[in-house]
Amino acid sequence: MDSVKTIRAMESAPYSISALAAMKDCGESVTLHGIVHAMRNFGGVRFVVLRRYDGVAQVVTPESVRPPREGDAVEFTGVIVAEPRAPGGFELRAKTVRVLSTPSEPMPVPIHRTNMGLTLDTELSLRPITLRNLRARAVMKLREGLARGFRDSLAARGFTEIHTPKLEALSAEGGANVFRVPYFQQRAVLAQSPQFYKQMMVGVYERVFEVGPVFRAEKHNTARHLNEYTSLDLEMGFIKSFEDVMATETYALARMMETLRGEYAPQLDALKLVPPEISGIPAIRFDEAKARAAEAYGLPRTDPNDLTAEEEQAIGRYAAEKLGSEFVFVTHYPSRKRPVYAMDDPVEPRYTLSFDLLFRGMEVTTGGQRIHDYDSQVEKITSRGLDPAGFECYLMIHRYGMPPHGGLGMGLERLLKQLIGASNIRQACLFPRDTTRLSP
Repeated sequence: MDSVKTIRAMESAPYSISALAAMKDCGESVTLHGIVHAMRNFGGVRFVVLRRYDGVAQVVTPESVRPPREGDAVEFTGVIVAEPRAPGGFELRAKTVRVLSTPSEPMPVPIHRTNMGLTLDTELSLRPITLRNLRARAVMKLREGLARGFRDSLAARGFTEIHTPKLEALSAEGGANVFRVPYFQQRAVLAQSPQFYKQMMVGVYERVFEVGPVFRAEKHNTARHLNEYTSLDLEMGFIKSFEDVMATETYALARMMETLRGEYAPQLDALKLVPPEISGIPAIRFDEAKARAAEAYGLPRTDPNDLTAEEEQAIGRYAAEKLGSEFVFVTHYPSRKRPVYAMDDPVEPRYTLSFDLLFRGMEVTTGGQRIHDYDSQVEKITSRGLDPAGFECYLMIHRYGMPPHGGLGMGLERLLKQLIGASNIRQACLFPRDTTRLSP
């Protein structure tokens, strides 16, 4: 007969860095696990930097303790003592070490250095290893903090988290830049956005949000584009105007930055970052923002229906210099450049009740009010030369009743890129996907 085991819940988590700091000079024996990140020898005493799940710890080992190697997974047993010069203000005086595993080859890059001295291509090709660098780890922890702050802020406002399909029969954006994939006997695309689904769920829960991947088959190989990125989406019903959506994003961003300041201080310190304080975000109409940027910085007048990257930078600079804000909403984009679900301004129909949010001169969010009336939505679909029959599932929500609603999609990688001051968006992504990179 096969033996049967009952697995009980783990009674305690591994020692955290903060718990170890509180134990200094208590005299209690502690067993500490981690990966040997770096080692230094000083006159018969070895200092080991131990990389752990929540930071690093310093371990001091005498000559009598077998020296581990860089990359070894180890367990040290010893006593925690105060040491102001060590990370966290403590060190472990080891008496024994147990090597759990050891690498078969030396580390290919100096991950223990703050600056590894690698080209971006090399860093990304060796991403499973280079992410072990403490600076890279700090960046990705901030990524976690932003997503966590987004979730917590919206849950506190009565939003329900949803998880929508990433295989679709129809592109929400209505464009050609989609990844087409075979799906049994049908044709499918990878989702460019959860747009239609989150609107559907407004009819179910009224306020919804999602954190998930989206896919764009755009052949942009720039420092600001990815072909797969993480989108922070929300959609909300019973809005009075699209400004309600902007106000919700302002609240969410403020909470996200508070989360970083409160719970990710070690990562902020490691990167020498101070998240911006957000009490309010200025808003400028599209045409006015374009004119102000041209007047203030001598930019040529370009596409009247959209902003160039240079104009975004100029508007961001204007907001910082003249309005005292690193964020700025640009509102009322021309209808020609907005999707089929964007509501036109009833006063000036060639403009939409929509917005982009710029952060330090880069667009990180697109949002606005959606069409909720069936006839109006069908009319706009047909005015774009599209067949309403292809939107049958989507139009179901309009046919059977929707409240005034709106929402937004925020690019997590772009937000993080601008926050850390990275030169390339790939530095804000765990494993980037672009026009040439499909691994690791």
